[in-house]
Amino acid sequence: MLAPLLQEYKGNPDTIVLGLPRGGVVVAFEVARALDLPLDIIVSRKIGAPGNPEFAIGAVTEYSVSLPDKRTIQYYEIPPEYINQKIAEEKAEALRRAEIYRNRRPPMDIKDKTVILVDDGIATGATMRAAVKSARKKGAEKIVVAVPVLSKDMLEKMEEEADAVISVYAPENLFAVGSFYESFQQVSNEEVVKLLEMSLQKVGN
Repeated sequence: MLAPLLQEYKGNPDTIVLGLPRGGVVVAFEVARALDLPLDIIVSRKIGAPGNPEFAIGAVTEYSVSLPDKRTIQYYEIPPEYINQKIAEEKAEALRRAEIYRNRRPPMDIKDKTVILVDDGIATGATMRAAVKSARKKGAEKIVVAVPVLSKDMLEKMEEEADAVISVYAPENLFAVGSFYESFQQVSNEEVVKLLEMSLQKVGN
């Protein structure tokens, strides 16, 4: 359902699809296949708040860090030592996972390219913001955020950071990304590796 909304990029030699592992790669694989585009990943890791790891106060990728504004950090009284430690831990984990997922292949060069960032949905937006920041840092010319679902409020926020935001659904309130899927099973590391290799084989042919 997402791919038809991105038809203007089909077969464009200057466009690359980047999936956010793990769930986003499943969606990104189908998008890349339908649009006849190469597929790579951008590994984004959430930085959870002290005592509440599910509450994201920021995120990192292999290349960059994205944190909320200083007022949020001050409001929750989050010590700088905690933030620095978590950044180091999650960045190391992002690098480790990126190496595993790509099977030690180098990342695709996105400089001066149009990049379609794909996830299975956006809840807090922390990991996608980090991905957008990372793609900008690596020289992407245009960044398109493409997801099946995100809230209307998050859509407006992401439009401030990306060059375009494409979604199938944008409800007023989003309680669970998984509720918009018929099947929302946990995606394994092995599946991510397999999908990336299948995509490379298709490009090679």
